[in-house]
Amino acid sequence: MAFAKAQKTKAYFKRYQVKFKRRREGKTDYRARIRLINQDKNKYNTPKYRIVVRFSNKDITAQIISASIAGDLVLASAYSHELPRYGLEVGLTNYAAAYCTGLLLARRVLKQLEMDDEYEGNVEATGEDYSVEPADTRRPFRALLDVGLLKTTTGNRVFGALKGALDGGLDIPHSDKRFAGFSKDSKQLDADVHRKYIYGGHVAAYMRVRPCCLFVLMTCYLYPSKKLYKRLVTFYIWLHQTLMEDEPEKYQTHFSEYIKKGIEADDIEGLYKKVHAAIRADPSVKKSDKPQPKAHKRYNLKKLTYDERKARLVERLNALNSAANADDDDDDDDEDDE
Repeated sequence: MAFAKAQKTKAYFKRYQVKFKRRREGKTDYRARIRLINQDKNKYNTPKYRIVVRFSNKDITAQIISASIAGDLVLASAYSHELPRYGLEVGLTNYAAAYCTGLLLARRVLKQLEMDDEYEGNVEATGEDYSVEPADTRRPFRALLDVGLLKTTTGNRVFGALKGALDGGLDIPHSDKRFAGFSKDSKQLDADVHRKYIYGGHVAAYMRVRPCCLFVLMTCYLYPSKKLYKRLVTFYIWLHQTLMEDEPEKYQTHFSEYIKKGIEADDIEGLYKKVHAAIRADPSVKKSDKPQPKAHKRYNLKKLTYDERKARLVERLNALNSAANADDDDDDDDEDDE
């Protein structure tokens, strides 16, 4: 019987160093993180800020974070579940909601640093690329976009949050190549297409256009330079049926929250304009008034302090002594009776 030589000895396993925990869990790209948090040594303890955007099933989280030896420090944060306070109660995870969340974060951190009057940003979103210009007094707040493990595809929602932060007045190094509406052929950004996404035009288009037209319409959005698709879209829209008429059950299921709130396709753009104005008017954090938790009945014994235990011991000893003295008195009385 042949014996295989041990390739990894005991010394190998004793010296083996495991990867970082968040690398083992597949949560952090440390190659990207190192390049995002590295700071020049001649800047001493100056923090290097990142705008971190993360998506969950029902929420969008945007935070301004700096790294320190003790851990990451959050300067400001904004969430899409705050948007109902500004008038947006449905569609809290789409591209338009990501834009609103980025705008809210930008206005909030600038107000916190008392820079909101100097840097108002792009008040009216036109879909065109925008970069803030330095003022005479203070330089604009600079942060780097941290997308995490996300695939940076053209038109991704994370770039909607980036656009909102840019229009809000933050200085973020970027390119317009990943915004919705950028054409690979012409190598230019179609501002009209990008504007539609910012104001929820893609949602309104899906509410209006029948499903068979949707593929052609989205292709036109992604490839605006191709005239054939534009002509096909014009023809289909001329003959179009709404999703409500073609598949009413699907419409009721897909847009149930919009129906409950009474929002139609023509109302969406005006709704987002009001939300943007409300965010700029008051971006401050509002603490929710949570009810006090109910007083639960305690079934286990409460732990006593040292003084309480000592007093309890003295009390028990006194009780035992009293009981012993009482027994002695009873015995004496019995002997006297005899």
